[in-house]
Amino acid sequence: MSAPFRLTSDAERQLAEILDYVAADNEWAARRVKDALYSAMNRLAGMPEIGHRREDLTERPVKFWSVYRYLVVYDPATSPLTVIAVLHSARDVVQHLKDP
Repeated sequence: MSAPFRLTSDAERQLAEILDYVAADNEWAARRVKDALYSAMNRLAGMPEIGHRREDLTERPVKFWSVYRYLVVYDPATSPLTVIAVLHSARDVVQHLKDP
């Protein structure tokens, strides 16, 4: 059985950076963040319309879902669900979502 979602290479890198940063201070917290993010991505894969659009941040047809202080940015029209980015909410989301 294939995974219900896939992360782009940017999202994989961003997730690894988040987890490394949190783990440097608290490994247990990093595991908790990882579990919460993966749980959310699995939920989004099953119900992609539950997120919200942020036209103030991007014109791309993506949706956003918050997990703690992080934003999961995904394309609800893809199967498996494609996670475009995983960003701390304090980051410059507009800059990260600019078309390549």
